[in-house]
Amino acid sequence: MKRVCVIGGGAWGTVFGQLLVDAGAEVALVTRDAELAQQISRGENPRNYPGVELAGIAATANPAEGLAGAELVLIAVGAQTAREVVTAIQPLIPAEAVVASLIKGIEVGSGQRMSEVLAQAGGLDADRVAVVSGPNLAGELLLREPSATVVACTDEAQARRVASRIATPYLRPYTNPDVVGVEICGAMKNIVAMAVGAARGLGYGYNTCATLMTRGLAEMTRVGLALGADLETFAGMAGFGDLAATCFSARSRNFQVGNHLGQGLSIEAAITATKGTAEAVSTSLAVQAVARKHGVDVPITDGVVAVTHGGVNVKEMGRELLARPFRSEGSRYLAWPPTS
Repeated sequence: MKRVCVIGGGAWGTVFGQLLVDAGAEVALVTRDAELAQQISRGENPRNYPGVELAGIAATANPAEGLAGAELVLIAVGAQTAREVVTAIQPLIPAEAVVASLIKGIEVGSGQRMSEVLAQAGGLDADRVAVVSGPNLAGELLLREPSATVVACTDEAQARRVASRIATPYLRPYTNPDVVGVEICGAMKNIVAMAVGAARGLGYGYNTCATLMTRGLAEMTRVGLALGADLETFAGMAGFGDLAATCFSARSRNFQVGNHLGQGLSIEAAITATKGTAEAVSTSLAVQAVARKHGVDVPITDGVVAVTHGGVNVKEMGRELLARPFRSEGSRYLAWPPTS
């Protein structure tokens, strides 16, 4: 049995810990809260999944204990706290361990993707850092419903190593060398899902949602290509697959925050009502900064930033998006010439 350590005792870390047990691993889960660690070890995470039985996870508040002997370390914390967390555990990461990000976000300020943050904070070579992404709604995985995921790493052998450790009868992993594309998809699909949630909160139907999803996918692709990503990634599990799952599901926290905004709540009230981290709130700022640096047009991201950080009314933002200049849909994204 192989030993795996999950850093983070929230919803996603807990679910992935259970998944790894199902995959046949010896699982240690590290959380800062000693009481929560005891509860998870006894078979329940009452904060995130009250009444749901867990089995086989050895949780601890002691990072040295959790990381000892781990051949795979998975990081499941918020995007904006990842650097602090990994810096703190860096001396404890076993020398031969692969570190994998379960985080879907971009760091505000640096504009770095999570694999870059983990490599820098952990003192790791890029080929020791993997990324796990795809249509993986935590609640559905906890029910062991069939799904697939993508493991991205610059080293194909390491990607296969991680994939083999997380494969279960209900989760089928694929590998992909395009770390940039997979991470841009994972970060930006949350932004689009927040916009779709806002549309639903306003009472709009599926034409509106399909429009936002389609143009959101185009926006994700433009940013990714500007950073050197592979076009094919955006039609795959990490791209369209994760985008569809996050936009379709009322369980998605990013969708929920958007939905609350569409219903008239303030951003503070929307976050409180959602009872969880919605990465798009912070990541939208980081993506906007990256896009501007590279000269990429990101109107949906701009709209989410304006609503969540600028106090702009959701309905007014929708009108502004529809009033943008007409353009071609193709990859060149040309504006129509002015009419006489």
